[in-house]
Amino acid sequence: MAIEALAAAETALWLWSPSEDSLRITGAAHNLGLGALAPECSGAAFVAVALPQDRALAETLLTPKAEGTPITLRLRMRGAETCVWRGVWLEDGLRAAGMVALEGRSARSEKDPLTGLLDRRGFLLRASEALSAPGEHELIVADLDRLRRLNEALGHERADLILSALGSRLSAAFEANEAPGRVGEDEFAVVVRREAGALERMRDALQQPLRVAGFDIYPTVSIGSVTCEGGADAPDAAELLRRAELAMGQAKAAGRGGQAAYGRALESDSLSRLALEADLRNAFVRGEIGPFFQPIVNLKTGAVAGFEALARWRHPRRGMVPPDEFLGLTEEMGLMHELGLMMMTESARQLAEWLRRHPRAGRLFCSVNLSVGEIERPHLVEDVERIIRETGLPRGALKLEVTEGDIMRDTEASAEVLRRLKDVGASLALDDFGTGFSSLSYLARLPFDTLKIDRYFVLTMDKDEGSAKIVKSVVNLGRDLALEVVAEGVENAHLAGLLLADHCHYGQGFGYAPALPPQEAEVYLNESLADGTAPIKQRSA
Repeated sequence: MAIEALAAAETALWLWSPSEDSLRITGAAHNLGLGALAPECSGAAFVAVALPQDRALAETLLTPKAEGTPITLRLRMRGAETCVWRGVWLEDGLRAAGMVALEGRSARSEKDPLTGLLDRRGFLLRASEALSAPGEHELIVADLDRLRRLNEALGHERADLILSALGSRLSAAFEANEAPGRVGEDEFAVVVRREAGALERMRDALQQPLRVAGFDIYPTVSIGSVTCEGGADAPDAAELLRRAELAMGQAKAAGRGGQAAYGRALESDSLSRLALEADLRNAFVRGEIGPFFQPIVNLKTGAVAGFEALARWRHPRRGMVPPDEFLGLTEEMGLMHELGLMMMTESARQLAEWLRRHPRAGRLFCSVNLSVGEIERPHLVEDVERIIRETGLPRGALKLEVTEGDIMRDTEASAEVLRRLKDVGASLALDDFGTGFSSLSYLARLPFDTLKIDRYFVLTMDKDEGSAKIVKSVVNLGRDLALEVVAEGVENAHLAGLLLADHCHYGQGFGYAPALPPQEAEVYLNESLADGTAPIKQRSA
């Protein structure tokens, strides 16, 4: 019955054994134009049935590759329609097996519905075709910087409009035989004959400003590339794409808008990343990741009012792993909710302990960031209620910080979650206020206690009149809405003085202290209680 089903579907199975020079075809061989080859033929006979211009491509299907290497080829056969061959190399390259079908049967799945470009599968198929031609080729991958931020600020539907527009621009900038494709959520790729300026052509196509829903958007992309010689011995298209993506990752790590070319040194970096992923999974079990505490100071009295808990990883061999190295990886591995729950639990326990030991600290609080999307996590409210109950924290002592982007994705649902969090005893802060696109009407309806001013505006308020006006406006808005205001980025006494003159309530930044381990944070608290004020630098270094 299986053979009849294959024939009805105009599909065939194939098995290639290089050592036996045997290609076996089972299924709708005649409908596919492969009747002369079925049920078994030699490699030479298979190549002979392909159109002359596709014979080099046919030979790549027969060339042994490492076990697990995927095969995706589009071949035109004499007396038949174009066929798509898919498969994989098995048993250390001793055999390859897969399926072949008419191109029309699979074409629908090779287009990305959002951009109209080739999808990853279709791109690999067309790239394999291109690479079969002799000469030097270049595969280029561009990754849109800060897509997650655009999703948070604009919502997914508007961010999709940006991706769609970029797809149209890429399609206009490259010929169809250069296979412009969308190979990931925010990744675009092309394969071109090696030429001067191809990379710049890619960048120019994707970095032109555009306007979406009333907002001017200035996209930037990080670009990776790899070159190779085409022909029968060309590397597999999937392997080349992997190399280009490694290079793109290096470019992205260097900052927005960067570019990098593939080199063998990147392979060792990739292995290091795999090792870091394994270490990260174990770090939660071993208790290597935990909260450090940055003081938040009452600007009027100089007293420590609370702390913000920030995740830090003390690796047993590497020492302190920078947050920007492991937080993104944590999100990619789907561990952010686990990290968020751990941070809330450990921070609440530490705060409860300090309150018992230091009654003079008064209404000390601790802020904990909710990770992206955590406000939508099932059982969030129940977890917060349990943590507050088990630690015995007073109402409002555990403060949860959320971003504008999280709120704006679904304001009504977010408002309900925020109200429930408030009901179970948490206080609420809106983080990085002024950097997003939130509506003030929403802000007035949401049960926040605190606004936090983004550190950029604070750091530049003594040099930039616009930043100074934004800080003053946020402070006034907070006062009008009966909200406390925390200014991040207080680097020195001068900035603290400017904030106090604007009647800002709290300051936080390196001018007071960085995020400190729990023991050092308690020492800082003790000293500020003894001196009656938290020390602050006169000028940042």
